[in-house]
Amino acid sequence: MITYLLPFISVVLGYLVAVLVKPKNKKVIKLLLAFSGAFLLTMTVSHLLPEVYEHVLSASIHHDHAHDSHDHDHSAMKTIGLFIMLGIVFQIVLEYFSKGAEHGHVHVHEKITSLPWLLFGSLCLHALFEGMPISQHDHLAWGIAVHHFPIAIILTLFFLQAQLSKKMIFLFMIVFAFMTPLGTYLSNSLPFLVDYYAQISAFVIGILFHISSTIIFESSEGHKFNSAKLLAIILGIALGFWV
Repeated sequence: MITYLLPFISVVLGYLVAVLVKPKNKKVIKLLLAFSGAFLLTMTVSHLLPEVYEHVLSASIHHDHAHDSHDHDHSAMKTIGLFIMLGIVFQIVLEYFSKGAEHGHVHVHEKITSLPWLLFGSLCLHALFEGMPISQHDHLAWGIAVHHFPIAIILTLFFLQAQLSKKMIFLFMIVFAFMTPLGTYLSNSLPFLVDYYAQISAFVIGILFHISSTIIFESSEGHKFNSAKLLAIILGIALGFWV
């Protein structure tokens, strides 16, 4: 149950912080973003990626020995690599519609009178995919939760500044909060998703690679590192290995 609750609660908390506290210090939010990016990237590299390859190797052991096992293993590994790259490309396409909202890259240009559907759809699809590997990797729920918390703050502040109605902001954020748990539920329930667990997880790894690395390099002005940001990244890496 905690795997479903963590990503949901993190978005709700981010929304509440933005609405009730209205943080104005952008540097603190950028440091939180840097930490979340490092934390998510570390969990992806140290936990999710090795476990996906381990799953592929384990499946290869049960492969018909009449085939060349080395060629089969190599082909399976290449397939995982292909799906990782497809995930990266997919995320780049999503960001064309979301304008980079997944990593906090949003700016107020004008008043918004209706729900930005392209942004909404892109973010929800992104969050849905992020939830799928959690069904087999409970610890990843922490990475997604830490990732979504600052994003929820930034998105809510963005909508408030753009003067979107409070009712629409609440609706947007609640649906967004439900998408990751929905992805986890679907990956547990649909046989098709269970059968292609490794490929789907590899696809999500590509998404997480792109998102987390972009967050790290975009969380300061001019893409420059300073001591506070470096400390936040080191802390995120350390906790990512520890969880």
